[in-house]
Amino acid sequence: MAIKSTIFKAELQIADMDRNYYHDHALTIAQHPSETDERMMVRVLAFALHADEALSYGKGLSTDDEPDLWQKDLTGTIQLWIDVGLPDEKLIRKACGRARQVVVYTYGGRGADIWWNQNSSKLARLHNLTVINLPETTSQALATLVQRTMQLQCTIQDREIWIADNNVRIQVELAVLKTPSESFR
Repeated sequence: MAIKSTIFKAELQIADMDRNYYHDHALTIAQHPSETDERMMVRVLAFALHADEALSYGKGLSTDDEPDLWQKDLTGTIQLWIDVGLPDEKLIRKACGRARQVVVYTYGGRGADIWWNQNSSKLARLHNLTVINLPETTSQALATLVQRTMQLQCTIQDREIWIADNNVRIQVELAVLKTPSESFR
């Protein structure tokens, strides 16, 4: 018998002053049996950073043809494709062909550095791709927020990001490794 996903609930309050986006989201997050708390919370952070009424979670780790998060327009066209972790370069290329914008959030310290060194030259050719790395201390700190039912607040102002619950407040640091090319913007 297969092990089922664990379901987490999060009330996420977002105050993104950089985008003038202020909204509360009730998230239901399915954590795959092989997914760590750290990865799941990076997915929650990615949701907060790109929050929109049309943004939703994909099927997750068990499906290669869907991202961790995506946003489609009313015609079904994929506007935003978000992957978390260290995806295969071929899957990123395929995603860039299917979506208007692709964002990859890497984490994991040395493993993420090795992944970037191996893939950066190939990924440089993808004009609609953004790659962002979370330092290991940041992703590990996010994992400390995990509870089956979470009350989270995310504040973004002047590109400073804070995520908190009732007990802990974490400053999120991001290292942008790749941005979309000038002709794409």
